Amino acid sequence: MGVEAQATNERVAGRTWTVRLDPVGRGRADVRVSCSRPACAAQVLPSAAVGRTAAVEHLKAHLRAGPAPRPTAYCACRAEECHTHIRPAGPRERPAPWRCGGAVVLAVVTDREGRWWRVMECCSRCAAAHPTAKVVATAPAPDRPAAGDAFRADGTAPAPAASRAPSAAAPVVPPVSSVGPHFSHRAPEAAVPQQAPAFRSAPASRQAPAPRQARPPRPTRQRGRRGRIAQRFVPHELRPIALRDELTELGELFRAYQQRAEPDLAVLADLHARKAKAFFAWAEATGETALRLDAQRAEQAAATVRRQHLHRIGQAPDGEGPVVARLLTASAQWNHARAVLAQVADHAPLPGPDARLLVVMLTLRTAQSGVGNLVGQDLKGLPLREPEQLVGRLVESGWLSIAGTVEELIASRPECPTRISVPSLTPDDSDPGPFTFGKKMRPRLSGWAQRVVGEKKLRKAKTEAEVRLLALALATGIDADGRLGAQGRGIELEALASWCAVDPGELPELVDRLTAADWLAEAVVTDALLTGRLTERVLPLTCPLPQ
Repeated sequence: MGVEAQATNERVAGRTWTVRLDPVGRGRADVRVSCSRPACAAQVLPSAAVGRTAAVEHLKAHLRAGPAPRPTAYCACRAEECHTHIRPAGPRERPAPWRCGGAVVLAVVTDREGRWWRVMECCSRCAAAHPTAKVVATAPAPDRPAAGDAFRADGTAPAPAASRAPSAAAPVVPPVSSVGPHFSHRAPEAAVPQQAPAFRSAPASRQAPAPRQARPPRPTRQRGRRGRIAQRFVPHELRPIALRDELTELGELFRAYQQRAEPDLAVLADLHARKAKAFFAWAEATGETALRLDAQRAEQAAATVRRQHLHRIGQAPDGEGPVVARLLTASAQWNHARAVLAQVADHAPLPGPDARLLVVMLTLRTAQSGVGNLVGQDLKGLPLREPEQLVGRLVESGWLSIAGTVEELIASRPECPTRISVPSLTPDDSDPGPFTFGKKMRPRLSGWAQRVVGEKKLRKAKTEAEVRLLALALATGIDADGRLGAQGRGIELEALASWCAVDPGELPELVDRLTAADWLAEAVVTDALLTGRLTERVLPLTCPLPQ
Protein backbone atom coordinates (compact mmCIF):
# COMPACT_ATOMS: atom_id res chain seq x y z
CA MET A 1 0.00 0.00 0.00
CA GLY A 2 1.35 3.40 -0.92
CA VAL A 3 2.08 6.35 1.32
CA GLU A 4 -1.05 8.21 0.27
CA ALA A 5 -3.35 5.31 1.06
CA GLN A 6 -1.67 4.80 4.41
CA ALA A 7 -2.17 8.48 5.32
CA THR A 8 -5.80 8.37 4.26
CA ASN A 9 -6.63 5.39 6.50
CA GLU A 10 -4.78 6.77 9.56
CA ARG A 11 -7.04 7.91 12.47
CA VAL A 12 -6.04 10.76 14.74
CA ALA A 13 -6.75 10.84 18.48
CA GLY A 14 -9.76 12.85 19.56
CA ARG A 15 -9.24 16.32 21.00
CA THR A 16 -9.84 17.02 24.69
CA TRP A 17 -9.37 20.00 26.97
CA THR A 18 -10.56 21.07 30.41
CA VAL A 19 -11.67 24.35 31.99
CA ARG A 20 -11.27 24.35 35.79
CA LEU A 21 -12.48 26.49 38.67
CA ASP A 22 -10.13 26.27 41.69
CA PRO A 23 -9.84 28.23 44.96
CA VAL A 24 -6.91 30.58 45.21
CA GLY A 25 -6.19 29.82 48.84
CA ARG A 26 -7.72 28.68 52.11
CA GLY A 27 -10.05 31.23 53.65
CA ARG A 28 -10.20 33.36 50.50
CA ALA A 29 -13.28 34.02 48.38
CA ASP A 30 -11.53 34.61 45.04
CA VAL A 31 -11.13 31.75 42.55
CA ARG A 32 -8.86 30.87 39.63
CA VAL A 33 -10.22 29.95 36.20
CA SER A 34 -7.77 27.97 34.06
CA CYS A 35 -7.90 26.21 30.70
CA SER A 36 -5.72 23.27 29.63
CA ARG A 37 -5.19 24.71 26.15
CA PRO A 38 -1.70 26.27 25.96
CA ALA A 39 -2.84 29.59 24.50
CA CYS A 40 -5.22 30.35 27.40
CA ALA A 41 -3.89 32.16 30.46
CA ALA A 42 -5.42 31.68 33.91
CA GLN A 43 -7.39 34.51 35.50
CA VAL A 44 -8.38 35.27 39.10
CA LEU A 45 -11.94 36.39 39.81
CA PRO A 46 -13.48 37.74 43.04
CA SER A 47 -16.08 35.02 43.78
CA ALA A 48 -17.12 31.51 42.81
CA ALA A 49 -20.29 32.72 41.08
CA VAL A 50 -18.37 35.17 38.90
CA GLY A 51 -15.72 32.54 38.21
CA ARG A 52 -18.28 29.94 37.20
CA THR A 53 -19.89 32.38 34.76
CA ALA A 54 -16.51 33.26 33.26
CA ALA A 55 -15.56 29.58 32.93
CA VAL A 56 -18.79 28.77 31.07
CA GLU A 57 -18.36 31.73 28.72
CA HIS A 58 -14.75 30.73 28.06
CA LEU A 59 -15.87 27.20 27.22
CA LYS A 60 -18.61 28.47 24.89
CA ALA A 61 -16.09 30.68 23.10
CA HIS A 62 -13.90 27.63 22.44
CA LEU A 63 -16.86 25.66 21.14
CA ARG A 64 -17.93 28.48 18.80
CA ALA A 65 -14.43 29.10 17.44
CA GLY A 66 -13.21 25.50 17.33
CA PRO A 67 -13.65 23.11 14.41
CA ALA A 68 -16.46 20.60 14.23
CA PRO A 69 -15.84 16.99 15.33
CA ARG A 70 -13.96 14.94 12.76
CA PRO A 71 -15.66 11.76 11.54
CA THR A 72 -12.35 9.87 11.41
CA ALA A 73 -11.15 10.86 14.88
CA TYR A 74 -10.22 8.14 17.35
CA CYS A 75 -12.39 8.18 20.49
CA ALA A 76 -10.65 10.34 23.09
CA CYS A 77 -12.27 8.43 25.92
CA ARG A 78 -10.89 5.14 24.64
CA ALA A 79 -7.53 6.67 23.82
CA GLU A 80 -7.10 7.61 27.48
CA GLU A 81 -8.24 4.14 28.65
CA CYS A 82 -11.11 5.64 30.59
CA HIS A 83 -12.57 3.23 33.16
CA THR A 84 -15.79 5.16 33.67
CA HIS A 85 -17.71 2.91 31.32
CA ILE A 86 -16.50 -0.45 32.64
CA ARG A 87 -19.33 -1.98 34.59
CA PRO A 88 -18.10 -3.24 38.00
CA ALA A 89 -17.90 -6.99 38.16
CA GLY A 90 -20.36 -8.84 40.31
CA PRO A 91 -19.60 -11.96 42.35
CA ARG A 92 -19.94 -14.15 39.24
CA GLU A 93 -19.09 -11.69 36.46
CA ARG A 94 -15.98 -10.50 34.81
CA PRO A 95 -15.56 -6.80 34.08
CA ALA A 96 -16.28 -6.10 30.41
CA PRO A 97 -14.37 -3.21 28.77
CA TRP A 98 -16.41 -0.53 27.10
CA ARG A 99 -16.89 -0.93 23.39
CA CYS A 100 -16.85 2.26 21.37
CA GLY A 101 -19.33 2.86 18.62
CA GLY A 102 -21.55 5.38 16.86
CA ALA A 103 -20.79 8.73 15.30
CA VAL A 104 -17.99 10.96 16.57
CA VAL A 105 -19.39 13.77 18.72
CA LEU A 106 -18.11 16.76 20.66
CA ALA A 107 -19.35 16.26 24.23
CA VAL A 108 -19.06 18.45 27.35
CA VAL A 109 -18.71 16.55 30.63
CA THR A 110 -18.90 18.35 33.98
CA ASP A 111 -18.94 17.40 37.64
CA ARG A 112 -22.05 17.83 39.77
CA GLU A 113 -20.53 20.64 41.85
CA GLY A 114 -19.62 22.76 38.80
CA ARG A 115 -15.86 22.83 39.41
CA TRP A 116 -14.62 21.68 35.99
CA TRP A 117 -15.86 21.29 32.42
CA ARG A 118 -14.21 18.88 29.98
CA VAL A 119 -14.69 18.82 26.20
CA MET A 120 -14.08 15.48 24.46
CA GLU A 121 -14.08 14.38 20.85
CA CYS A 122 -15.36 10.88 21.39
CA CYS A 123 -17.83 8.34 20.09
CA SER A 124 -21.52 8.72 20.84
CA ARG A 125 -21.60 5.54 22.92
CA CYS A 126 -18.94 6.85 25.32
CA ALA A 127 -20.73 10.19 25.53
CA ALA A 128 -23.98 8.44 26.42
CA ALA A 129 -22.24 6.51 29.21
CA HIS A 130 -21.27 9.71 31.01
CA PRO A 131 -24.22 10.78 33.23
CA THR A 132 -23.45 14.51 32.89
CA ALA A 133 -22.34 14.60 29.24
CA LYS A 134 -24.03 16.98 26.80
CA VAL A 135 -23.45 16.57 23.07
CA VAL A 136 -22.89 19.93 21.38
CA ALA A 137 -21.97 18.76 17.85
CA THR A 138 -22.02 15.53 15.82
CA ALA A 139 -19.69 14.68 12.97
CA PRO A 140 -21.22 13.76 9.59
CA ALA A 141 -20.96 10.19 8.39
CA PRO A 142 -17.63 9.53 6.61
CA ASP A 143 -17.74 9.15 2.82
CA ARG A 144 -17.02 5.55 1.77
CA PRO A 145 -15.53 4.72 -1.66
CA ALA A 146 -17.87 2.94 -4.03
CA ALA A 147 -17.31 -0.67 -5.06
CA GLY A 148 -14.53 -0.98 -7.63
CA ASP A 149 -12.93 2.37 -6.62
CA ALA A 150 -10.15 0.79 -4.61
CA PHE A 151 -6.66 2.21 -4.81
CA ARG A 152 -4.52 1.18 -7.72
CA ALA A 153 -1.50 -0.97 -7.26
CA ASP A 154 0.79 2.09 -7.47
CA GLY A 155 -0.98 3.70 -4.51
CA THR A 156 -2.83 6.42 -6.43
CA ALA A 157 -6.57 6.87 -6.26
CA PRO A 158 -8.62 6.26 -9.40
CA ALA A 159 -10.38 9.07 -11.18
CA PRO A 160 -14.02 9.75 -10.35
CA ALA A 161 -16.60 7.77 -12.22
CA ALA A 162 -17.90 10.83 -14.06
CA SER A 163 -14.43 11.65 -15.47
CA ARG A 164 -13.72 8.18 -16.80
CA ALA A 165 -14.79 7.84 -20.44
CA PRO A 166 -14.80 4.56 -22.37
CA SER A 167 -11.88 4.07 -24.70
CA ALA A 168 -12.50 3.73 -28.40
CA ALA A 169 -10.64 0.44 -28.53
CA ALA A 170 -12.33 -1.04 -25.51
CA PRO A 171 -15.64 -2.76 -26.19
CA VAL A 172 -18.71 -1.52 -24.39
CA VAL A 173 -19.86 -4.21 -21.94
CA PRO A 174 -23.37 -3.95 -20.59
CA PRO A 175 -23.55 -3.66 -16.83
CA VAL A 176 -24.03 -6.86 -14.94
CA SER A 177 -26.42 -6.98 -12.03
CA SER A 178 -24.70 -7.81 -8.79
CA VAL A 179 -27.84 -9.33 -7.38
CA GLY A 180 -28.23 -12.02 -9.98
CA PRO A 181 -31.26 -13.11 -11.99
CA HIS A 182 -34.65 -13.32 -10.38
CA PHE A 183 -37.33 -15.90 -11.03
CA SER A 184 -39.87 -14.77 -13.68
CA HIS A 185 -37.64 -11.80 -14.44
CA ARG A 186 -37.41 -10.61 -18.04
CA ALA A 187 -34.54 -8.40 -18.99
CA PRO A 188 -35.20 -5.44 -21.31
CA GLU A 189 -35.19 -6.42 -24.95
CA ALA A 190 -32.47 -3.93 -25.83
CA ALA A 191 -30.06 -5.56 -23.42
CA VAL A 192 -30.67 -9.17 -24.59
CA PRO A 193 -28.26 -10.21 -27.39
CA GLN A 194 -29.69 -11.96 -30.41
CA GLN A 195 -28.53 -15.57 -30.43
CA ALA A 196 -29.43 -18.52 -32.58
CA PRO A 197 -31.69 -20.94 -30.77
CA ALA A 198 -30.00 -24.21 -29.87
CA PHE A 199 -33.27 -26.10 -29.71
CA ARG A 200 -36.58 -25.90 -31.44
CA SER A 201 -39.01 -23.50 -29.93
CA ALA A 202 -41.80 -24.93 -27.86
CA PRO A 203 -45.33 -24.83 -29.15
CA ALA A 204 -47.43 -21.84 -28.41
CA SER A 205 -49.46 -23.75 -25.84
CA ARG A 206 -46.29 -24.42 -23.84
CA GLN A 207 -44.88 -20.93 -23.85
CA ALA A 208 -43.51 -19.56 -20.55
CA PRO A 209 -46.25 -18.00 -18.45
CA ALA A 210 -46.46 -14.30 -17.99
CA PRO A 211 -44.64 -12.96 -14.99
CA ARG A 212 -46.71 -12.89 -11.82
CA GLN A 213 -47.75 -9.62 -10.34
CA ALA A 214 -45.75 -8.52 -7.34
CA ARG A 215 -47.60 -9.24 -4.14
CA PRO A 216 -48.30 -6.30 -1.89
CA PRO A 217 -46.26 -6.38 1.30
CA ARG A 218 -47.95 -8.09 4.18
CA PRO A 219 -48.88 -5.78 6.99
CA THR A 220 -46.59 -6.22 9.96
CA ARG A 221 -48.31 -7.81 12.88
CA GLN A 222 -47.94 -5.63 15.90
CA ARG A 223 -48.05 -7.36 19.23
CA GLY A 224 -49.72 -5.58 22.07
CA ARG A 225 -47.64 -3.88 24.71
CA ARG A 226 -46.43 -6.17 27.46
CA GLY A 227 -47.42 -4.80 30.83
CA ARG A 228 -45.64 -5.24 34.13
CA ILE A 229 -47.08 -4.87 37.62
CA ALA A 230 -45.72 -5.89 41.04
CA GLN A 231 -42.63 -7.56 39.50
CA ARG A 232 -44.89 -9.64 37.25
CA PHE A 233 -45.29 -9.54 33.48
CA VAL A 234 -48.83 -9.51 32.16
CA PRO A 235 -49.06 -12.29 29.53
CA HIS A 236 -50.33 -11.39 26.05
CA GLU A 237 -52.65 -14.36 25.97
CA LEU A 238 -54.44 -13.35 29.18
CA ARG A 239 -58.18 -13.16 28.67
CA PRO A 240 -60.41 -11.25 28.93
CA ILE A 241 -58.59 -8.45 27.17
CA ALA A 242 -60.13 -5.87 29.50
CA LEU A 243 -58.37 -7.55 32.46
CA ARG A 244 -55.05 -7.52 30.62
CA ASP A 245 -55.42 -3.83 29.80
CA GLU A 246 -56.42 -3.05 33.40
CA LEU A 247 -53.30 -4.76 34.79
CA THR A 248 -51.07 -2.99 32.27
CA GLU A 249 -52.58 0.40 33.08
CA LEU A 250 -52.28 -0.22 36.84
CA GLY A 251 -48.58 -0.98 36.48
CA GLU A 252 -48.04 2.29 34.64
CA LEU A 253 -50.06 4.22 37.24
CA PHE A 254 -48.04 2.75 40.13
CA ARG A 255 -44.76 3.68 38.41
CA ALA A 256 -46.07 7.18 37.74
CA TYR A 257 -47.08 7.53 41.39
CA GLN A 258 -43.53 6.69 42.48
CA GLN A 259 -42.29 9.66 40.46
CA ARG A 260 -44.57 12.14 42.24
CA ALA A 261 -42.92 14.90 44.23
CA GLU A 262 -45.56 14.75 46.99
CA PRO A 263 -47.52 11.67 48.14
CA ASP A 264 -51.29 11.49 47.79
CA LEU A 265 -52.61 8.75 50.06
CA ALA A 266 -56.12 8.94 48.65
CA VAL A 267 -54.83 8.17 45.14
CA LEU A 268 -52.57 5.40 46.47
CA ALA A 269 -55.48 3.77 48.34
CA ASP A 270 -57.58 3.74 45.16
CA LEU A 271 -54.69 2.15 43.23
CA HIS A 272 -54.31 -0.61 45.81
CA ALA A 273 -58.07 -1.25 45.74
CA ARG A 274 -58.03 -1.54 41.93
CA LYS A 275 -54.99 -3.82 42.14
CA ALA A 276 -56.73 -6.11 44.63
CA LYS A 277 -59.81 -6.42 42.40
CA ALA A 278 -57.69 -7.04 39.27
CA PHE A 279 -55.49 -9.63 40.98
CA PHE A 280 -58.54 -11.53 42.27
CA ALA A 281 -59.84 -11.69 38.68
CA TRP A 282 -56.38 -12.75 37.45
CA ALA A 283 -56.26 -15.53 40.04
CA GLU A 284 -59.72 -16.73 38.95
CA ALA A 285 -58.60 -16.79 35.30
CA THR A 286 -55.34 -18.68 35.90
CA GLY A 287 -55.95 -20.55 39.15
CA GLU A 288 -52.67 -19.35 40.73
CA THR A 289 -52.66 -19.20 44.52
CA ALA A 290 -49.84 -16.64 44.59
CA LEU A 291 -52.00 -14.15 42.72
CA ARG A 292 -54.79 -14.59 45.25
CA LEU A 293 -52.33 -13.91 48.10
CA ASP A 294 -51.09 -10.79 46.31
CA ALA A 295 -54.69 -9.64 45.95
CA GLN A 296 -55.28 -10.06 49.69
CA ARG A 297 -52.14 -8.07 50.49
CA ALA A 298 -53.24 -5.31 48.14
CA GLU A 299 -56.64 -5.25 49.85
CA GLN A 300 -54.98 -4.84 53.25
CA ALA A 301 -52.68 -2.14 51.88
CA ALA A 302 -55.67 -0.22 50.52
CA ALA A 303 -57.38 -0.28 53.92
CA THR A 304 -54.21 0.79 55.74
CA VAL A 305 -53.41 3.65 53.36
CA ARG A 306 -57.00 4.88 53.44
CA ARG A 307 -56.92 4.91 57.25
CA GLN A 308 -53.65 6.86 57.17
CA HIS A 309 -55.19 9.36 54.79
CA LEU A 310 -58.19 9.89 57.07
CA HIS A 311 -55.92 10.34 60.09
CA ARG A 312 -53.84 12.86 58.18
CA ILE A 313 -56.83 15.02 57.22
CA GLY A 314 -58.38 14.72 60.69
CA GLN A 315 -61.36 12.55 59.80
CA ALA A 316 -62.43 9.35 61.50
CA PRO A 317 -62.91 6.05 59.66
CA ASP A 318 -66.43 4.66 59.52
CA GLY A 319 -67.57 3.37 62.89
CA GLU A 320 -64.78 5.07 64.89
CA GLY A 321 -64.67 8.12 67.08
CA PRO A 322 -62.89 11.38 66.35
CA VAL A 323 -59.24 11.06 65.41
CA VAL A 324 -56.54 12.48 67.67
CA ALA A 325 -53.70 14.23 65.83
CA ARG A 326 -50.91 13.23 68.20
CA LEU A 327 -47.48 14.82 68.30
CA LEU A 328 -45.91 11.36 68.21
CA THR A 329 -47.86 9.48 65.57
CA ALA A 330 -46.60 5.88 65.63
CA SER A 331 -46.57 3.13 68.23
CA ALA A 332 -42.81 2.73 67.83
CA GLN A 333 -42.34 6.36 68.90
CA TRP A 334 -44.59 5.83 71.92
CA ASN A 335 -42.54 2.80 72.97
CA HIS A 336 -39.30 4.80 72.63
CA ALA A 337 -40.72 7.53 74.87
CA ARG A 338 -41.60 4.96 77.55
CA ALA A 339 -38.13 3.40 77.20
CA VAL A 340 -36.46 6.75 77.95
CA LEU A 341 -38.60 7.31 81.07
CA ALA A 342 -37.88 3.77 82.29
CA GLN A 343 -34.13 4.26 81.74
CA VAL A 344 -34.17 7.46 83.80
CA ALA A 345 -36.19 5.82 86.60
CA ASP A 346 -33.70 2.93 86.86
CA HIS A 347 -30.47 4.97 86.57
CA ALA A 348 -31.23 8.35 88.18
CA PRO A 349 -27.94 9.62 89.67
CA LEU A 350 -29.54 11.94 92.26
CA PRO A 351 -32.71 11.76 94.40
CA GLY A 352 -35.56 14.25 94.31
CA PRO A 353 -38.08 15.38 91.67
CA ASP A 354 -35.99 18.34 90.49
CA ALA A 355 -33.02 16.10 89.70
CA ARG A 356 -35.32 13.53 88.08
CA LEU A 357 -36.88 16.11 85.74
CA LEU A 358 -33.49 17.55 84.76
CA VAL A 359 -32.08 14.10 84.08
CA VAL A 360 -35.06 13.32 81.82
CA MET A 361 -34.47 16.42 79.70
CA LEU A 362 -30.67 15.93 79.53
CA THR A 363 -31.12 12.27 78.60
CA LEU A 364 -33.36 13.21 75.69
CA ARG A 365 -30.79 15.79 74.57
CA THR A 366 -27.96 13.21 74.47
CA ALA A 367 -29.81 9.92 73.97
CA GLN A 368 -28.53 8.92 70.54
CA SER A 369 -24.79 9.72 70.68
CA GLY A 370 -24.18 10.69 74.29
CA VAL A 371 -23.42 14.32 73.42
CA GLY A 372 -25.56 17.40 72.77
CA ASN A 373 -25.90 21.16 73.13
CA LEU A 374 -27.51 23.10 75.97
CA VAL A 375 -28.18 26.79 76.65
CA GLY A 376 -29.14 28.66 79.77
CA GLN A 377 -32.75 29.13 78.63
CA ASP A 378 -33.21 25.34 78.57
CA LEU A 379 -32.52 25.24 82.30
CA LYS A 380 -34.38 28.44 83.18
CA GLY A 381 -37.53 27.15 81.44
CA LEU A 382 -37.75 24.17 83.80
CA PRO A 383 -39.40 24.50 87.24
CA LEU A 384 -36.13 23.89 89.12
CA ARG A 385 -35.53 25.47 92.50
CA GLU A 386 -31.70 25.70 92.30
CA PRO A 387 -30.60 24.87 88.74
CA GLU A 388 -26.95 25.90 89.15
CA GLN A 389 -26.45 23.78 92.25
CA LEU A 390 -28.26 20.86 90.63
CA VAL A 391 -26.07 20.95 87.50
CA GLY A 392 -22.98 21.14 89.67
CA ARG A 393 -24.03 18.05 91.61
CA LEU A 394 -24.59 16.12 88.37
CA VAL A 395 -21.11 17.12 87.19
CA GLU A 396 -19.55 16.10 90.52
CA SER A 397 -21.25 12.72 90.41
CA GLY A 398 -19.67 12.00 87.02
CA TRP A 399 -23.01 11.50 85.27
CA LEU A 400 -22.70 14.80 83.33
CA SER A 401 -19.74 16.49 81.66
CA ILE A 402 -19.88 20.08 80.36
CA ALA A 403 -17.48 22.25 78.34
CA GLY A 404 -16.69 25.10 80.72
CA THR A 405 -18.16 26.06 84.07
CA VAL A 406 -21.71 25.91 85.37
CA GLU A 407 -21.91 29.72 85.35
CA GLU A 408 -20.94 29.78 81.67
CA LEU A 409 -23.61 27.18 80.94
CA ILE A 410 -26.32 29.21 82.68
CA ALA A 411 -25.24 32.36 80.82
CA SER A 412 -24.90 30.69 77.37
CA ARG A 413 -27.21 31.84 74.56
CA PRO A 414 -28.62 30.01 71.51
CA GLU A 415 -25.97 31.44 69.18
CA CYS A 416 -23.22 30.00 71.41
CA PRO A 417 -24.50 26.80 73.10
CA THR A 418 -22.54 24.74 75.61
CA ARG A 419 -21.41 21.24 74.69
CA ILE A 420 -22.54 18.57 77.17
CA SER A 421 -22.00 14.81 77.31
CA VAL A 422 -23.34 11.88 79.33
CA PRO A 423 -20.69 9.11 79.46
CA SER A 424 -23.22 6.39 80.34
CA LEU A 425 -25.14 7.09 77.11
CA THR A 426 -22.10 7.29 74.80
CA PRO A 427 -22.00 4.15 72.57
CA ASP A 428 -18.78 2.28 71.80
CA ASP A 429 -17.75 -0.98 70.14
CA SER A 430 -18.67 -3.12 73.15
CA ASP A 431 -21.80 -1.23 74.25
CA PRO A 432 -24.17 0.31 71.65
CA GLY A 433 -26.06 2.21 74.34
CA PRO A 434 -29.43 1.71 76.02
CA PHE A 435 -31.56 3.11 73.18
CA THR A 436 -32.22 1.72 69.71
CA PHE A 437 -33.81 4.71 67.98
CA GLY A 438 -31.95 6.68 65.33
CA LYS A 439 -30.67 10.18 64.81
CA LYS A 440 -33.97 11.61 63.54
CA MET A 441 -36.06 10.13 66.34
CA ARG A 442 -34.15 11.81 69.19
CA PRO A 443 -35.26 15.43 68.45
CA ARG A 444 -38.87 14.25 68.06
CA LEU A 445 -38.83 12.68 71.51
CA SER A 446 -37.07 15.68 73.02
CA GLY A 447 -39.61 18.05 71.50
CA TRP A 448 -42.47 15.91 72.80
CA ALA A 449 -41.12 15.99 76.37
CA GLN A 450 -40.63 19.76 76.21
CA ARG A 451 -44.23 20.20 75.03
CA VAL A 452 -45.55 18.11 77.92
CA VAL A 453 -43.36 19.68 80.61
CA GLY A 454 -43.90 23.22 79.32
CA GLU A 455 -47.62 22.87 78.58
CA LYS A 456 -49.36 26.23 78.76
CA LYS A 457 -51.67 25.65 81.74
CA LEU A 458 -48.99 23.83 83.72
CA ARG A 459 -46.67 26.74 83.14
CA LYS A 460 -49.25 29.38 84.06
CA ALA A 461 -50.15 27.52 87.25
CA LYS A 462 -46.42 27.48 88.16
CA THR A 463 -46.54 23.78 88.93
CA GLU A 464 -43.47 22.15 90.48
CA ALA A 465 -41.24 19.46 89.00
CA GLU A 466 -43.19 16.62 90.63
CA VAL A 467 -46.41 17.75 88.92
CA ARG A 468 -44.64 17.87 85.54
CA LEU A 469 -43.22 14.36 86.17
CA LEU A 470 -46.71 13.08 86.94
CA ALA A 471 -47.96 14.61 83.68
CA LEU A 472 -45.21 12.75 81.77
CA ALA A 473 -46.14 9.47 83.48
CA LEU A 474 -49.83 9.83 82.74
CA ALA A 475 -49.21 10.86 79.12
CA THR A 476 -47.45 7.53 78.52
CA GLY A 477 -49.85 5.38 80.59
CA ILE A 478 -53.26 5.61 78.91
CA ASP A 479 -55.21 3.49 76.45
CA ALA A 480 -56.39 4.61 73.02
CA ASP A 481 -59.47 6.30 74.52
CA GLY A 482 -57.47 8.35 77.04
CA ARG A 483 -58.36 6.27 80.11
CA LEU A 484 -55.59 5.72 82.66
CA GLY A 485 -53.87 2.34 82.56
CA ALA A 486 -54.17 -0.60 80.21
CA GLN A 487 -57.81 -0.93 79.12
CA GLY A 488 -58.73 1.83 81.60
CA ARG A 489 -57.93 -0.23 84.71
CA GLY A 490 -55.88 2.51 86.35
CA ILE A 491 -52.23 3.03 87.33
CA GLU A 492 -50.61 1.81 90.55
CA LEU A 493 -49.88 4.57 93.05
CA GLU A 494 -46.60 3.01 94.11
CA ALA A 495 -45.23 3.15 90.55
CA LEU A 496 -46.34 6.78 90.16
CA ALA A 497 -44.79 7.82 93.47
CA SER A 498 -41.50 6.10 92.59
CA TRP A 499 -41.39 7.85 89.23
CA CYS A 500 -42.22 11.29 90.63
CA ALA A 501 -39.68 10.78 93.48
CA VAL A 502 -42.27 11.63 96.16
CA ASP A 503 -44.05 9.78 98.93
CA PRO A 504 -47.31 7.99 98.01
CA GLY A 505 -49.16 10.24 100.42
CA GLU A 506 -48.32 13.30 98.32
CA LEU A 507 -49.95 11.92 95.16
CA PRO A 508 -53.54 13.07 95.89
CA GLU A 509 -52.37 16.69 96.03
CA LEU A 510 -50.48 16.29 92.73
CA VAL A 511 -53.60 14.77 91.17
CA ASP A 512 -55.63 17.75 92.31
CA ARG A 513 -53.08 20.11 90.74
CA LEU A 514 -53.38 18.29 87.40
CA THR A 515 -57.17 18.29 87.61
CA ALA A 516 -57.14 22.05 88.23
CA ALA A 517 -54.88 22.48 85.18
CA ASP A 518 -57.49 20.66 83.01
CA TRP A 519 -55.27 17.60 82.55
CA LEU A 520 -57.28 15.03 84.44
CA ALA A 521 -61.02 14.29 84.56
CA GLU A 522 -62.99 11.83 86.64
CA ALA A 523 -59.86 11.13 88.70
CA VAL A 524 -60.28 8.76 91.63
CA VAL A 525 -57.42 7.93 94.03
CA THR A 526 -57.85 4.68 95.97
CA ASP A 527 -55.44 2.87 98.26
CA ALA A 528 -53.57 1.30 95.36
CA LEU A 529 -54.76 2.81 92.05
CA LEU A 530 -55.35 6.07 90.24
CA THR A 531 -58.24 5.84 87.79
CA GLY A 532 -59.79 8.39 85.47
CA ARG A 533 -58.99 9.78 82.06
CA LEU A 534 -57.03 12.58 80.45
CA THR A 535 -58.96 15.47 78.97
CA GLU A 536 -59.34 15.82 75.22
CA ARG A 537 -57.23 18.97 75.37
CA VAL A 538 -54.04 17.05 76.18
CA LEU A 539 -54.72 13.89 74.14
CA PRO A 540 -52.40 15.09 71.29
CA LEU A 541 -49.49 14.87 73.79
CA THR A 542 -50.22 11.28 74.82
CA CYS A 543 -48.56 7.97 73.94
CA PRO A 544 -51.18 5.17 74.20
CA LEU A 545 -50.24 1.77 75.58
CA PRO A 546 -50.23 -1.24 73.22
CA GLN A 547 -53.52 -3.10 73.15
